[in-house]
Amino acid sequence: MMKRTFDILASGIGLILLAPVLVVLGAIVALTSPGGACYAQKRVGRGGRTFQLLKFRSMRPGSDALGKITVGARDPRITSIGHFLRKTKMDELPQLFNVFVGDMSVVGPRPEVAEYVALYTPEQQEVLRVRPGITSLASIAYINENELLGNSSDPQRTYVDEVMPAKLKLDLAYIHDRSAFKDLRIIGRTFGKLIGVEGPCWIS
Repeated sequence: MMKRTFDILASGIGLILLAPVLVVLGAIVALTSPGGACYAQKRVGRGGRTFQLLKFRSMRPGSDALGKITVGARDPRITSIGHFLRKTKMDELPQLFNVFVGDMSVVGPRPEVAEYVALYTPEQQEVLRVRPGITSLASIAYINENELLGNSSDPQRTYVDEVMPAKLKLDLAYIHDRSAFKDLRIIGRTFGKLIGVEGPCWIS
């Protein structure tokens, strides 16, 4: 209950304070390439329920048909503004709305698309017991995931065999030992990573 209250307050305040930024970024995305400002993709949330995850659109229309794995700077599907949005993680800002309406939490395992959730082992499916999040320990550890996959000769196989299991291991550790203080530490570490500062020991 306390976590949900925090999510509502944090996302509500964030949406209000960042409203000018959201409007400007949305306008830039819409005006610099066809396809609109936002992109919605079906992801699997708590209890296996699907929902529409929101992002600022960073790829050209129809890109999903060419695969759901992105491969860093060399992925030709990413727009010019999309590279900036992905690098700064500002493409994730619309997910504050997902948090506000209850699809997501500020902190929690990142939601996956159904085709990858279908590959989860019974143990890995435990991550579906909680609301997915905007950030997590796995998100921090793999903040440069696109670049990692971009260096692979087979990004799809690298993701399924190496990256996804490693991220799920971190997610499982989180859901088995959650607390409000640990969520605050994860949020602190996320901001630290984004600005290139690891932060003081209390958020390490």
